Amino acid sequence: METPPEISKKVPKKMFWTGKVISILLSLFLLLDAIMKIVKAAPSVEGSVELGYPENTVIPMGVTLLLCTVVYLIPRTSVLGAILLTGYLGGATATHFRVEQPVYFSVIFGVLIWLGVYLCDERLRQLIPFRKSEPYRKLP
Repeated sequence: METPPEISKKVPKKMFWTGKVISILLSLFLLLDAIMKIVKAAPSVEGSVELGYPENTVIPMGVTLLLCTVVYLIPRTSVLGAILLTGYLGGATATHFRVEQPVYFSVIFGVLIWLGVYLCDERLRQLIPFRKSEPYRKLP
């Protein structure tokens, strides 16, 4: 099966590297957070307990975050990883709403995760194109 010509275009280098840098920086932070949860570092455990999670849930949350981030880092599965991380960050957003804390951090992370994939993947840009608005046309 042949790749359609509009999808086989090369991604501009600046766009590609901008997306990669965003994805790598976010992934480093998420991996650090996951590892801190897995090794039960005091700040991570204390933060989770303050948010209402029992201490025995910290390691499973860390493992979940680690797996989602690894899937995100693999180019062939980056879209699936972005979907999984969106779910994870959605839970973080809901938690912060529940305890009446600011939610901007998890929301911004979610947007940046998708921006990193969007800039690197021409197929995703084909699926979700940003276009200039066209004037309203009447149907015949």
